[in-house]
Amino acid sequence: MSKKGKKKIIIPKEVSVSINEDNLDIKGPYGTKKINLDTKLFEVNINKNRELSIKPKNKNDDIKKVWGMKQSLLNNTVIGVNKGYEKTLEMTGVGYRAAIKGNSLNLQLGYSHDIDFEIPKDVKIIVEKQTTIKINGFDKQQVGMVVSKIKSFRPSEPYKGKGIKEKGEYVLRKEGKKK
Repeated sequence: MSKKGKKKIIIPKEVSVSINEDNLDIKGPYGTKKINLDTKLFEVNINKNRELSIKPKNKNDDIKKVWGMKQSLLNNTVIGVNKGYEKTLEMTGVGYRAAIKGNSLNLQLGYSHDIDFEIPKDVKIIVEKQTTIKINGFDKQQVGMVVSKIKSFRPSEPYKGKGIKEKGEYVLRKEGKKK
C-alpha cells in the first residue's frame, strides 16, 4: 500500500475542484491548473466534507508508486492555488546585483556581460534589495525550476562563498591554500 496515496486532501473553501473526464480542474485565488489523470488506472472522489481522494482501480507494484506521486501532485496543486509558493535567493559577491527590466531579470554576476533571464508568465519575481530575489508562483515545480535555473548562472563556491544560494542554504566552506 502507498502510505502517501491513502491520505485525503482537504480542499479549502477558496478552492474549487471539478472533474472533467480525464482532467481535474483546480481553481483558487492564485490561479487555475489542469491536471491530467489516467481514469483507466485511478478513480478520483470528492466527498461532502470537501476531501479529495485518489484510489487505484487495481493494485500492483508499479501503480502503487504512481499512486503516491499523483496524490502529492494533487496536494501541491491545491496548496499552490490557495496560498502559492515562494522561494528567496541571496547573492554574495562584490558587484553582484539583480534588477528587473521589463519582462526579464537582469543579473550582474561578475562576468564580462550581464545575464538577462526571461521571466515565465505564471511566475512573479521581486527584487527586494540588489542582492535578494523573491520568486512567487502557484506551481511548485515551475517555481523550483526557475530557482534552479537562476542558481545555475553562478553556483555558490566553497572557498569564499560567492554565488547565488537559497535563503537558509548552507554552503560547506573549504580551507584555502596553506603556505
